[in-house]
Amino acid sequence: MNSLYNALLKAKRYVLLPFDLVLWGSAYYFAYAILHSSFSLKGYEEEFLATFFLYLICGTAVFLLFRIYNKMWQYADIVEYLYIGTACVVGNAAFVISSLLLDLPVGIRAYVLAAILSTFFIFLFRFVYKMNKVIDAKYNFPTARKKKRLLIVGGGEACAMILSELKRNPQNSFEPVCIVDDDTTKFKRTIQGVPIMGTTDDVARLCDQYSVDAILFAIANISLKEKNRIIKFCAATKKEVNIIPDLYKVMTGQEVPVGTIRQVEVEDLLGREPIVLDMKPVAKYVAGRRVMVTGGGGTIGSELCRQVAKFAPQQLVIVDIYENNAYEIQQELLRSYGKALNLSVEIASIRDRDKMDVLFSRYRPEIIFHAAAHKHVPLMEPVPEEAVKNNVFGTLNLAQLADKYGVKRFVQISTDKAVNPTSVMGTTKRICEMIMQSMDQISETEFVAVRFGNVLGSNGSVIPLFKEQIRKGGPVTVTHPDIIRYFMTIPEAVSLVLTAGSLAKGGEIFVLDMGQPVHIRDLAENLIRLSGFRPNEDIKIEYTGLRPGEKLYEELLMDEEGMKETPYEKIFIGRPIDICPDDLWRSLDEMRPLAYSNQPDKVIAELQKIVPTFTPTPNQHS
Repeated sequence: MNSLYNALLKAKRYVLLPFDLVLWGSAYYFAYAILHSSFSLKGYEEEFLATFFLYLICGTAVFLLFRIYNKMWQYADIVEYLYIGTACVVGNAAFVISSLLLDLPVGIRAYVLAAILSTFFIFLFRFVYKMNKVIDAKYNFPTARKKKRLLIVGGGEACAMILSELKRNPQNSFEPVCIVDDDTTKFKRTIQGVPIMGTTDDVARLCDQYSVDAILFAIANISLKEKNRIIKFCAATKKEVNIIPDLYKVMTGQEVPVGTIRQVEVEDLLGREPIVLDMKPVAKYVAGRRVMVTGGGGTIGSELCRQVAKFAPQQLVIVDIYENNAYEIQQELLRSYGKALNLSVEIASIRDRDKMDVLFSRYRPEIIFHAAAHKHVPLMEPVPEEAVKNNVFGTLNLAQLADKYGVKRFVQISTDKAVNPTSVMGTTKRICEMIMQSMDQISETEFVAVRFGNVLGSNGSVIPLFKEQIRKGGPVTVTHPDIIRYFMTIPEAVSLVLTAGSLAKGGEIFVLDMGQPVHIRDLAENLIRLSGFRPNEDIKIEYTGLRPGEKLYEELLMDEEGMKETPYEKIFIGRPIDICPDDLWRSLDEMRPLAYSNQPDKVIAELQKIVPTFTPTPNQHS
């Protein structure tokens, strides 16, 4: 059955061959008839028939040789038409040569006219065939009648590219009806037949006038502030607002597939102006080195693995206790790099010093990015001993092993919650920073920490929670009307981490410029609007009170740290506070038995001794 099916598929390719025979024959007939001023060909029958079949054979043979029937003409563009034009010329040339060799000359005028007519007929037939397929797909495709009437914002290069893509893919779900652009000189002009009918101020009016179902933002070169203004204005219409995630590619001349069009997410409004970093220093210190990433399956850790892999390390070692995440990033990297990347994945806990010693001995890492940690603030409040075991003593294990095995550079991923902490998690991360600074004083390894705020799309982020609450009809819960947070995209944060690592001399706490803080209340309201609802009318916002360990706002520096610039405008160095390593080791030795005997109240007391700025939540552990 398979062989029969394959034979039928191959036969389907040649469905146009009989039509081409008719076209070749018709062209030759009309050429003869025109030249002899007689459509009956009376008196020329024998001469005509002597060369007619030769003409068909030459044309068909050349088309087969050129594999014309392997092409899908409903998707043809200028390249295919140039190709078949060449085949027509070669076919006619083959006829000329064959007729001369067989002593069957028909005259130069017949040769030229037959060539012109055959090329014209074949071009015309292919064009009609393509148009028929396009029209058929447009009107007979099952979902065609459900197409969304589309208003496009931006009448520039991105718009033209999107319109071309929509025409090439008639099965798409959009029907462009009008365009808006703030350049008034474009008003009433058209792009590929779609009229520019106003500015962004006219969006609401045009949505009503043209019965618009969806809006597509299509401006590639625009400031973030202006982009947010326009998108929020569009969202107020309660229409579906769409965007192309990789719209910046238009600026570099790359095509943007229509299939990537998606609805605007609140993350699109929280992004920052693109940061351009010189990654050459990163490539220089990562390329050819053995790199270990702890917590490599997590949000930050997996992105570290992706970006490190691009710089051709000698070996990349992923360490994670959660096998599902580790498996996912392993498979992703194998798909992307195959055998070109020397990749190892180890399922292990950083709390297990003996196991980590085995891994250090086996792989001899030269650079470590330490992203493994307990990070959820509310979950760590009732179990400070678990946060200490993992975050503090897990980090201490790695730091001491890095010193033992001569690691060149150790980069600790820290958080803004380590500054004047009110949570157990933030306090443990501050102690991790202190471990980095202390170890740097006594080791040849360069120990540094990189401190930044929230990242968009991370596990446990507030955004997925808000989306789920909106999907269920509300209410959306915000802990406090004045709570603010810093946000950064995951790839941007990791690029800055890698760049900061390339600047390390040892002992620094690098601080990333997180841009402007975001009110979580505004975040919730924007998300409700983008979902087509009105805040506090269709979807209520409720304030639940700050959770244990939570602050109204996060800080990136302690008062005594100050700020020192680096060659990169988005990366700063917090001037280190003097730390006595012996005092820190003594305090950690006192806290270890308390943590491992699971005494949370005593662990809290020790945390306060080590980090005097820690103000724990009252009665959390009583």
